[in-house]
Amino acid sequence: MQIDQQYSKILVVGGAGYIGSHMVRELLEKGYDPLVYDNLSTGYIWSVPEGRLVKGDLADDSALEELFSAHRFAAVMHFASSIQVGESVDFPLKYYKNNLGNTLNLLAAMEKANVKKLVFSSTAAVYGTPEIVPIAESARLRPENPYGRSKLMVEEVLADCERAWGLCSMKLRYFNAAGAHPSGGIGEAHHPESHLIPIILEVALGKRPFVTINGDDYDTLDGTCIRDYVHVRDLVSAHTLALESLMRHGRSAVFNLGNGKGYSIHEVIEVCRKVTGHPIPVKSGPKRTGDPGKLVASSAKIVNDLGWLPLYADLDSIVTTAWQWHKSRG
Repeated sequence: MQIDQQYSKILVVGGAGYIGSHMVRELLEKGYDPLVYDNLSTGYIWSVPEGRLVKGDLADDSALEELFSAHRFAAVMHFASSIQVGESVDFPLKYYKNNLGNTLNLLAAMEKANVKKLVFSSTAAVYGTPEIVPIAESARLRPENPYGRSKLMVEEVLADCERAWGLCSMKLRYFNAAGAHPSGGIGEAHHPESHLIPIILEVALGKRPFVTINGDDYDTLDGTCIRDYVHVRDLVSAHTLALESLMRHGRSAVFNLGNGKGYSIHEVIEVCRKVTGHPIPVKSGPKRTGDPGKLVASSAKIVNDLGWLPLYADLDSIVTTAWQWHKSRG
């Protein structure tokens, strides 16, 4: 897509985080002019290209107003949220304040600045425990934890804003993002780490003694949770397609983002053992509150509607890029 200069300035909220930083690289490669707005509470300054960061918080109304006054954004991509299911159960107000309340601040600033295009980072957690797998976008929405509920609330707010002042949005429901940029320059780094593949690779690097499997009596073939893993580069390419569709057509939509294949925790560990050559010891632990047993996407809609074509469709290639990144960090 040829980028018209007046449509090239994109605000990437949370662009110093894992997915956001990959999005910034993708936008630069495609000829866009991204600007990152991030409070660096979970993101990293080293992950943002020089001159692209405005440090600020979504809770700061005056900073948001100043940001939108200083720049003419064609669209906003929103990645800033709290994302840990278990933590959301223990601290629900944190999740409603950050994921919902701060998004309301962002939307108010967008309305005032007459910016009417948004790509929103949602989640498969809006489905809860699915009745049918793989899960289509038409499935019942019944989230089972504050994280999922906070994201669904935002989706509902976006629909109300469309009716009220013409906001057009793409709601992208992620399954499990994984992997790292092929360049090795950026990858997945959370503190504390809560995602399965990085935790397993930390064991292979000697940073942890073992992997704890949270629950081994789910109604699955080996008793452990099944999840759908999608490479972060494929994830951000889907965001670019969603953004371009918004620019061309100005129509809202919701899409799942996954590979359509589920892997149990035991299967993920086996792939990591093969890729790393490390035995990776495991121990059993209690189930995490609010964790469904099986989440696998149907991504047929975004494939058919937007032409999305994942390049990292197997778990081996996803884990290999993640392993290269973690080894490079030592």
